[in-house]
Amino acid sequence: MRPTGKLHLGNLVGALQNWVKLQDEYESYHFVADWHMLTTGYENTLSLRQDTWEMVADWLACGLDPHKATFFIQSRLPEHAELHLLFSMVTPLSWLERIPTYKEQLANITDRDLHTYGFLGYPLLQAADILMYKAHAVPVGEDQVPHVEFTREVARRFNLVFGELKLPKAEDSDWAGSAITWAMEALDIKVVPGKTIGFDIVNFLPVAFRRASLEQRAECLNQHLGELRGIFPEPEALLTSAPRLPGTDGRKMSKSYNNAIFLTDTPEVVSKKLATMMTDPARKRRSDPGNPDVCPVFDLHKVFSAPETIERVNRECRTAEIGCVDCKKLAAGHLNAFLAPIQERRRPFEQNPQEVWDILEDGTRQARAVAQATMTEVRAAVKLT
Repeated sequence: MRPTGKLHLGNLVGALQNWVKLQDEYESYHFVADWHMLTTGYENTLSLRQDTWEMVADWLACGLDPHKATFFIQSRLPEHAELHLLFSMVTPLSWLERIPTYKEQLANITDRDLHTYGFLGYPLLQAADILMYKAHAVPVGEDQVPHVEFTREVARRFNLVFGELKLPKAEDSDWAGSAITWAMEALDIKVVPGKTIGFDIVNFLPVAFRRASLEQRAECLNQHLGELRGIFPEPEALLTSAPRLPGTDGRKMSKSYNNAIFLTDTPEVVSKKLATMMTDPARKRRSDPGNPDVCPVFDLHKVFSAPETIERVNRECRTAEIGCVDCKKLAAGHLNAFLAPIQERRRPFEQNPQEVWDILEDGTRQARAVAQATMTEVRAAVKLT
């Protein structure tokens, strides 16, 4: 997650609640993506340190447990930059240019210059972040699935370039003959009529594989002449379904829209924000029946209110038995009750800010050990030893 300060309800529903669940099911890594923040926010880093603290404090308050998952800061691990650099040597430029979010954000973010390599290449840095820990699953929404698929392609290509060929166990004559034919064609070895050439195919085929073009290597694998012993797994997108949480203006909740309700907002602030929240635009008067299906406040009810409240609001709004003011007060009550334990768990970290930094320091140390082991393997495969 990019460190942009305190988190809001959209962050909680869209990611954090799922992360808390997954930490009991997987060996999980959660990191402060400060390099990724620079891809779009490079012109303003004055609050980066404080924003990092605020974000991680909210992680902890929401239930992420450093005893179950590893927390670290991306920029503290130069191994990520090194792997990103090595990936950039084998990744076609066209792969980056075709990623849907690249053109979308260029078109939508017009208040800053995003025509930089960092912005173009951030999915490749994401691939390094993921593959460094040999992740098998990445929790994302549907809009991020292309990034995970891109990571799979990067892993596949890197493995093809630098992986080793593992020969089949059965060395029957058909396999050996096909392997010799492929190796001779790949290396353009000509047979002189009347002259016999002997091959130690067990030793020769892996060498031929490394000297062949990528297309020829793929052909070798497609002919089942061997299996690729790669360095990286191809991770899967662990799709998460999360309700679209509206902000106070009805649009998706976002800091950039100035419509967010933050996890640290006091009951008074929450009630004040909800009081200004838009409702069913067709309901002009208190006596008019409403339609909860198009009301952003009802969307909040569905996530944070008790079932009996949801049923009541759904029924009484349609018959004008309840007005928007009372509906918002009900929503505020349930929302504040939901936020109270989160804010209570956050308070000890506010009283002892160093504890957050200690957690990050310890997690970064753990992540560094994994990253260094991965890079030792990668450097050996690339022959940078």
